[in-house]
Amino acid sequence: MMMQNFASMGLITVMWFLFVFSLCFGHTYWFWGSITTFGAFHNVNGSPLAHTAIGDTHPAGTIVGDIPGLVFAGYQGMFAVITPALMTGAFADRLKFAPYLLFIALWIVFVYAPFCHWVWGGGWMAEWGIKDFAGGIVVHTTAGFSALAAVHVLGSRAKIEGSDPDNTPHNIPFVGLGTALLWFGWFGFNGGSALASTGGAAYAAVNSEIAASTALSVWVLIEWIRFGKPSMVGLCVGAIAGLATITPCAGFVRPWAAFVIGIVAALFCYASCELKNKASWDDALDVWGVHGMGGAIGSILIGALADADVGGVA
Repeated sequence: MMMQNFASMGLITVMWFLFVFSLCFGHTYWFWGSITTFGAFHNVNGSPLAHTAIGDTHPAGTIVGDIPGLVFAGYQGMFAVITPALMTGAFADRLKFAPYLLFIALWIVFVYAPFCHWVWGGGWMAEWGIKDFAGGIVVHTTAGFSALAAVHVLGSRAKIEGSDPDNTPHNIPFVGLGTALLWFGWFGFNGGSALASTGGAAYAAVNSEIAASTALSVWVLIEWIRFGKPSMVGLCVGAIAGLATITPCAGFVRPWAAFVIGIVAALFCYASCELKNKASWDDALDVWGVHGMGGAIGSILIGALADADVGGVA
């Protein structure tokens, strides 16, 4: 799994440079952006890009902020790298390396690039007014539901191996370390999506902390009530559920709303993970229940909790 994730960094970054960035943020051509707009980082330099439309208050086709085009392209490349890598936890132990590379190469073109263009690149979703501050739809929903599809296609580990797998967590310190790295990185993930050091970035960063901490606490409380004691793994999963759920609305809501979102995230994602268990879907690391369903419910909650004074979205 670690090799799969580092391979995603390598392969997707190269594809991003060659043509996928242009598919995401180039001028609209069918389902994607035109490959001729920014292919091989053509017209991407130290000046702001003339055609970017992130899911905020700016109309499609305008210059967003004054950050260099290379900074924007590199930053967005981080989203492209991590999104297919999210799926690796779902189908753990079931996909050989070569098919994995082929899968994520096709997936980044036929799933990520269209959704990214539709929502952030000025496509039809952006024209409809759909908002996604930092990837609730583009990253978490696409990866979560694609992971569930992959699990159904590949089958369970029990079916492949002929016996039930041992699902007991065997390296809890690494779970904690991974959660710490994610939590730290998420401030850049969400806060950076403001594309400027502004009040919007401040809201996004603080809201992310509040939602993660609240979801963590509620998840621990659920386990404590159900099983008589909390667990380190549950604590970590709860924090990630809060982060995934706040992601689409981080820069659109006030801190009190982030607190509400944290509660909803824990309850909704916990229930989704229980549904997965009852349905015997072998999503090894609950990618669908936490990222897929968290990103989906967070995207929906924009419509209920967004405040126009925060991010211009009501």
